[in-house]
Amino acid sequence: MTTFDFSPLFRTSVGYDRLAALLNSTHRPEQGNGFPPYNIQKAGEDRYRITMAVAGFSESELNITSENNILAVTGERPEEQEGEENGFLYRGIATRSFERRFSLADHVKVSGARLENGLLHIDLEREIPEAMKPRKIEIKSSASSVLLEGRKEEKAA
Repeated sequence: MTTFDFSPLFRTSVGYDRLAALLNSTHRPEQGNGFPPYNIQKAGEDRYRITMAVAGFSESELNITSENNILAVTGERPEEQEGEENGFLYRGIATRSFERRFSLADHVKVSGARLENGLLHIDLEREIPEAMKPRKIEIKSSASSVLLEGRKEEKAA
């Protein structure tokens, strides 16, 4: 496997630490074992949906948190005690605890979540602040600005 050294990026930039860290972490394999499986889909112009297969988990056993552009989904399930009457002959349904993390882009917020038929749907929406949206700048001609300044001087006199 080829590795990349991103340290020159850290030395030559100021204020881009998050971008450099993101590039640095992309070549590392994902932590964990791939449980639970999930889909990420585009649900509109600025809307996305993460769907996770969490069969066997109830709403009270799932926790979703969003902090510093990281979405964390955890499932805490108590271990079932096996006894003489409830021993497993074969155990194929995974009901172990898990934690899954997703990196969110700037201005992407969680707009809702629902648990339906063993699938956890997390809806995301990109909300760009008004200050960052493009705005139209009015162009004034120099003749009109001279005329306005002349009127201001007449009123002052």
